[in-house]
Amino acid sequence: MRAGRGSVTRAAILRPLAIRDFALLWLGQSVSLIGDGLYFVAIAWQVYDLDNSPGALSVVGAAWMAPQVAFLLVGGVLADRYARRNVLIAADLIRLVALALLAALALSDSLELWHAIVLVALYGSGEAMFGPAFGAIVPELVPPHLLVQANALDQLVKPLALRLAGPALGGAIVATAGAGVAFAIDAASFAVSAVALALMRTHARPTPSTASAASGAQQVVLELREGLTFVRSQRWLWATLLAAALTLLFSWGPKEVLVPFLVKNEMHGGAEVYGLLLAAGGVGAVLASVWVGTRGLPRRHVLFMYVAWAIGPGLVGIVALTDQVAVAMAAYLAASACLAAGLVVWTTLMQRHVPGPLLGRVSSLDWFVSVSLVPLSFLLVGPVSAAVGADTTLLVGSLLAAVFTLGFLALPGLREVERRPPPAEPDPAPARAQPLPDPIAPP
Repeated sequence: MRAGRGSVTRAAILRPLAIRDFALLWLGQSVSLIGDGLYFVAIAWQVYDLDNSPGALSVVGAAWMAPQVAFLLVGGVLADRYARRNVLIAADLIRLVALALLAALALSDSLELWHAIVLVALYGSGEAMFGPAFGAIVPELVPPHLLVQANALDQLVKPLALRLAGPALGGAIVATAGAGVAFAIDAASFAVSAVALALMRTHARPTPSTASAASGAQQVVLELREGLTFVRSQRWLWATLLAAALTLLFSWGPKEVLVPFLVKNEMHGGAEVYGLLLAAGGVGAVLASVWVGTRGLPRRHVLFMYVAWAIGPGLVGIVALTDQVAVAMAAYLAASACLAAGLVVWTTLMQRHVPGPLLGRVSSLDWFVSVSLVPLSFLLVGPVSAAVGADTTLLVGSLLAAVFTLGFLALPGLREVERRPPPAEPDPAPARAQPLPDPIAPP
């Protein structure tokens, strides 16, 4: 794949870290993601200890995602109305409280399934606030000519922390000290992230939108409508959101619920094996993020993104066909590499082609539409896997996700954005890039 105009040297991927506020954001995010890597192993094993059936974890997963669907649009409005740094801090504190309570109940051996459902829902509410504000604050901190590198760094640290270091460490901690300790460490990681955000110098609020003349609930509706109007006007944008919604409907719930179930019940592995499986996926995502970050956007970036996103879920289906941990790890490595490469392209497209004052709301619409069917995906896993088996459910879901993703490539005009000239890139900033005064503008 030939690199486009944004081709960069290997060292260039680190250039955004020379910007103090971005470095703090990146540091806090890295620490909290390591904590979350522990959490994803711990919550799966904790729930299966309480009730060893896919139905139990599917309900917990739905409780995690439902608040994100419910509050994501509001999170986008908050990200466009208030200082994004403050929104991020509030989101970290909400998740800190949820994880601290979960840890206390687990460590005291008092945790019940309904406790997990309620606290995971609180955790999901914090994520709904964090996602849009994080996506929207990056262009405030990083000049346009470094956005590809900044997004590549984001996609580098997410798998490195969330899917590699965190799960590997989490598997070992859960196996030796229990899930409660892992929950406590994750809670502490959000405290570190909040402190890093508090040390940032960026305090400016986003530029008011054209809907700012209204007030209260009317203003919220007008601001949401403004973002929706823009999304509807961009075929590459709304079509990709619909494609993601269908892809995740078939793939997310089966992967998150059934892979740990298969590791425990068919591969006869413990929490440490599941952690290593996720870590293998992290290796693949890290390698893919570095590759895209060093080469820049592919010339046919929409085609590249869709093909990568189709191959990724398809490869997860291999886990349903094997009881060998090594084969499952190889499949996870390749699948995560494809998904991460596509995400770097997608995030850069959003930040380049969405107007700054709308970026928070469009980011929230991205999250909202993409994950809108994920609670249903989780809820369907239990009864479907009980009827046809965990292996069949995971395999068929993975294949359907791949087919639906590729199908959207046939939509006329989908790839028109590939032919748009890239926005003019300013000369590289001098020694240190400063946030713009009164700035207008993030999976």
